[in-house]
Amino acid sequence: MKKDQPLPGRRSMFRIAACLGAAAVGGLLVHERAETPGRAPDGAGPVAGPSAAAAPPKATSYRLRPMTAFAPPALRRAKPPVRKRPFLEVPDTGRAMVLTFDDGPDPRYTPDILAVLREHEVRAMFFVCGEMATHNRDLLREMAADGHAVGNHTWSHPLIPTLPPSRIRDQLGRTSEVIEKTLGEAPLWYRAPYGAWNRHSFEIGADLGMEPLGWTVDTLDWMRPGTSTIVRRVLRGAAPGVIVLSHDAGGNRSQSVSALRRYLPELLDEGYRITVPRR
Repeated sequence: MKKDQPLPGRRSMFRIAACLGAAAVGGLLVHERAETPGRAPDGAGPVAGPSAAAAPPKATSYRLRPMTAFAPPALRRAKPPVRKRPFLEVPDTGRAMVLTFDDGPDPRYTPDILAVLREHEVRAMFFVCGEMATHNRDLLREMAADGHAVGNHTWSHPLIPTLPPSRIRDQLGRTSEVIEKTLGEAPLWYRAPYGAWNRHSFEIGADLGMEPLGWTVDTLDWMRPGTSTIVRRVLRGAAPGVIVLSHDAGGNRSQSVSALRRYLPELLDEGYRITVPRR
């Protein structure tokens, strides 16, 4: 998570992850456009929380390209209610979309994202990494206070299929514990780093009371392609039920913030409702 590009020694991880994408399933209910607390953004950062100038904690993992273009291998039949694939969309909800942000919270970028969402009175989902969350608990509280859904994105952003079940449980369990101790309730949703799921992750996530959520539109903002490119990808991919993947940490996310400022009002003007899923 310190760098946007993978180290040469991690090329083998791409080969492992390449077959571990996700396929769509249906059946989610959603909240409509949120009513958030009546506080106006100051345009320069959050109302509460750490200083935007604070340096983020060191992270132990690196950004790899999310693996969404590949079908997963066949999985052994799991007992209900364990799922075999993540949700990739929110169907049958009219003109509703979900905005998600991964890898944070980061005191440099998360406050500005929260301010934009607050300005437009919409809710989003933040899939946080435990090693970031534990050092930025005020930002977790701010997310919850504004009505956003806080999800589990593991502790240190590892490639899940390379881990034994005990390590997967540790990655998910420690992060859920930080969220629960900070917000008073455990997360209901989780997302596998890089979109690389396996049977153990579904079973352990279910055992911890969480549902798996993937995405429909990948902005590839972690590659820093330019603000206009990110905006174009979101607007071209906009459709009922779409889940948009962006990032508020893991590198320089100034383009992600600028893009959100541009595409969010356009989505609302086009009649989309920005929602968060309900279980």
